[in-house]
Amino acid sequence: MIEKLRVVFTIPELRQKILLTLFLLAVYRVGYLIPMPMVDANQIDLMSESDSGGLAGLISKATVFSASQLDKATIFGLGIMPYITASIILQLLGTVYPPLMELRKEGEAGRKKINEYTRYLTVALCLVQSVAYVWYYLMPTPSGGGPNLIADEFETASGGMALGWQVVAVLIMTGGTVFLMWLGEQIDEYGIGNGISLLIMAGIVADMPGALSRFINASSFELTGFGSPGIETYLVLAALFIGVVAGVVFITLAQRRIPTQSAKHVRGRRVYGGTRQYLPLKINQAGVMPIIFASSLLMLPALLFNGLASVTSGGIAQFFGDMAEVFGNGTSFVYNFCFLVMIYFFCYFWTSIIFNPKEISDNLKEQGTFIPGYRPGRRTADYLERVMERITYVGAGFLALVAVVPTVISSLMGVDYQIASFYGGTGLLIAVSVAFDLVQKIDSHLVMRNYKGLLE
Repeated sequence: MIEKLRVVFTIPELRQKILLTLFLLAVYRVGYLIPMPMVDANQIDLMSESDSGGLAGLISKATVFSASQLDKATIFGLGIMPYITASIILQLLGTVYPPLMELRKEGEAGRKKINEYTRYLTVALCLVQSVAYVWYYLMPTPSGGGPNLIADEFETASGGMALGWQVVAVLIMTGGTVFLMWLGEQIDEYGIGNGISLLIMAGIVADMPGALSRFINASSFELTGFGSPGIETYLVLAALFIGVVAGVVFITLAQRRIPTQSAKHVRGRRVYGGTRQYLPLKINQAGVMPIIFASSLLMLPALLFNGLASVTSGGIAQFFGDMAEVFGNGTSFVYNFCFLVMIYFFCYFWTSIIFNPKEISDNLKEQGTFIPGYRPGRRTADYLERVMERITYVGAGFLALVAVVPTVISSLMGVDYQIASFYGGTGLLIAVSVAFDLVQKIDSHLVMRNYKGLLE
């Protein structure tokens, strides 16, 4: 392995891509730790330590999937959540809104135009989310409904913060997200790997040691049973860690191989074609995007009900507060049921976007290749669609199984939800999937230059 890593850095182009990617990720981590100047960092640390439920608990869960630091009010506080949300909205509209449907059919030019619309929508969502964030965190308790975290030098005599500084705070958070979006695009174009996914993975990997440290401090190295963290909990988390890593690698590499037969062509005295090959279909075409999309959208009900509870009173406010608790609590039955349904939905939705059976059928027909037992054209496309529906169900089932692991561990073993997510659930799934994709892209560069890949 050491020899293979040495070979990786002896290729100038690949070395440049890797070093640039590491540098951009380091820039992200630096901004991740810089608080906004108008925030009292000590107070916000005390608040995040004392409040782990409700909206604060929801915010801590959101940081796993958005490369954000919402609970610390940093310049990259919003992370890339607005960009992910904008992508979801435009992908959904692309299936029902005719102008976007036409753009998707235009190939590379249409994709660039949709990316441009995604950037504009990201800025709009950043403005809305940052205004809500400033309203909740940087306003005094009577008007904002949240804790007063304003630094002394920015607080006015009547309490609160001047309008000008509120605008500056909104622009800082918006600019931070736009900068992260730009970092991701630079990694895509000049680095290696998927930029947005790498930013999410960097946030997860960087938070794992802290989560492990908190877990060790809160547990004892004794046989305590599954009611409180002890030796049994360590063993279960270690087994889940190994199992999730092995499962992710297995599902990522798993394929359904469709046999194909090429037609024979006689040219002069030579016969070409007639060989048997196979068409590989990945079991999990969507990757980790369904979990990221589902987690992003499930934040909205909790935020909405929290806002409604703060502006209403009486029984209605109590109802909205209860609903906010249901969707803000990652261990509730309603939350997890909606989570599983949305994972299945986005698995099929994302697969339908990236896998076009009609296009594949037409390509096979043009190449003189067919699937034995099925006529080229519509019959082949229908067959490929049926196969993809069945294997997508298996891939979605695996993602759903991994998604509920943190809830089960947190409920049965008394482990913090965030720790369970990092070491046995969705956080680990995202980190392993993105890392495996990165290794495969490095492998493609090595194989292209006649070197052995890292996975061989």
